[in-house]
Order: sequence, then C-alpha cells, then structure tokens
Amino acid sequence: MAVRIPTRRTLATVLAATTASLLLSACGDRTAAGGSSGADGVGAGAAKSDAPLFAKLPADIRAAGVIKVGTDATYAPMEFVENGKIVGVDPDVAAALGKHLGVRFEFTSGTFDSLITSLNSGRQDVVMSSMSDTMARQQGLDDKGQKTGNGVDFVDYFVAGSVVYVQKGNPQQIRSIADLCGKKTAVQRGTTFEEVARTRSKECEASGKPALAIESFPTDAEAQTRVKAGGAVAGVNDYPVAAHLALKADGGNAFEVVGNQIQAGPFGIAVAKGNPELRDALKAALAASIADGSYQKALDKWGAGTGAVATADVNTGS
Repeated sequence: MAVRIPTRRTLATVLAATTASLLLSACGDRTAAGGSSGADGVGAGAAKSDAPLFAKLPADIRAAGVIKVGTDATYAPMEFVENGKIVGVDPDVAAALGKHLGVRFEFTSGTFDSLITSLNSGRQDVVMSSMSDTMARQQGLDDKGQKTGNGVDFVDYFVAGSVVYVQKGNPQQIRSIADLCGKKTAVQRGTTFEEVARTRSKECEASGKPALAIESFPTDAEAQTRVKAGGAVAGVNDYPVAAHLALKADGGNAFEVVGNQIQAGPFGIAVAKGNPELRDALKAALAASIADGSYQKALDKWGAGTGAVATADVNTGS
C-alpha cells in the first residue's frame, strides 16, 4: 500500500496543487498530468535553491528543478483527477517533500502496471502511486517469480492493508474475504490486492471449496464499476480507497466496506536501483516533513492520517 485503520477526519491546512494539463502517458493512453508545488520560486530550469536538502539531489534534477512522477490517478483519495489536476494524498505529501528539496514534483498519470517500466526506462524519476513496497518489486520479479528488471528501492511513507468492499446493503451478505470462495471478485490488475485475492482463492481450493472467480481490470475504476453494477459480488482494494468509496461514491449510497484489513504493509516512493542519491534525498525530505508536521497535515487533509509512518525508512516491505 505499522498497522493502521484509517478514519475520515477533516483537516484545515491545504497544500497547493499546481495546474495540470492533459498529456499522453507512457503507455500511450490519454491521461492527466499535474504537479505539486515545491519551495517558493523554484520551478523548471532552476539550478539553485536555498531549500535545506537541495544539495542532496542528483545534479540533473537540481538543474531541472523538477522530479517527474509516474502515477495512476484513478485512486481517490490517494491520487485522482479533479478539475483537470492530479490531487490527493500522494501529491500533497510530495508537495511537503518539495519544500525541503527545493524542487516541484510533476505528476503524470498512466496505467498502474506500466509504472515501474516507465521508471526503469527513464521516462519518470520516481513512482508515487500508492504502490506497496514488496520484496518482489525490490528484486524486479513478476507475479510468477521471474526476473523482469533490476528492481526498485522504496522510500516508505504510508501503511495500508487490503479490504473487501461490496454493494451498499451487502445483498450477498459478505462478511469478510473468507466468504468469497466461488464468487466473482473484481480487482485492479498488477496490484497487491490482486495477489490477496489469488491467495484467498488458493486457500478456498485447499479447503475443498471453489476458487474465487477473479476478474482483473486495467484500472481500479473499472473494477469498481463491475461491483456497482452487480457483475461482481465484491471488490478488493486498499483500505483508504475502499473507505473513500464507501463515503463518497453516489453520496455514500454505492458501496460499503466489510471485514478487517488484510496484510497491512507499507506504500513506498519507488526509485530506480541505480539512483541511490535520489532515494536518500527523498528519505531525508520525508524525515524533515515528519519532523515539521507538514507530512501529517497532508495525510489528515484526506482523512488518511492514521496511515502515517513515524520514521522515514527504505525497503521495509516483505
């Protein structure tokens, strides 16, 4: 996405999001792009800054004044498009980091399962997209354990688990993921909660019950639509996203969350293995943002404050 159960809380402090334009993503889709503001007066083309951690950044990023971020902006409240801008928890956390680093974070949206490829190709400097820090991603392994790349490092900034959500009113009386054996279950492809569904499916078969009928979609929005229409009995998602759906979708009348969180773990900012300088600069910026309170404010604004980490760490996922 260390265990937390987020609750919706209202916050006061609003961290600014910069204007965003529609761009083509790394996969060729038409997607939104936006940016979180960094320190005052710092923008593209900046070569120097008075920000305390500016000197820790790689030279090319100091020269550009921008950290390019790949994300999948279909994932409220973590990252989503509103009025043509990418907004949410991740852009606001990035804005807090940017004030210490003296650069801005420029978000561009693409499909989730292409983001690490985009990072490794050099199109993006980092990935910040509610991406769970896992050993497989650190080592560059696919879901079959096959080597597909050099892997990435994660600067871990949030903790979340997966949870089951259903249609409002819970017509199938699903109480937890244990009730999904033999039932259609919608998930986004390439996510840790797709793995959670697969693991549960194997457990069903091992106990003599039918496997989950897992339907995987390119975007989380498609999975949500499938559940809302009744084509799938339930969906599996990260807790803060499922809680946001239950609160906001159709005025709170579309979905509800059932059961407890499953396999809570860290979300991380992904950085290419060959870029420890950027990784360490981000870690230092996160530590500074935790210390000055701006990190907590960024989370609290979106009701995700109880997912906060207490320290800035690297590669804590398993």
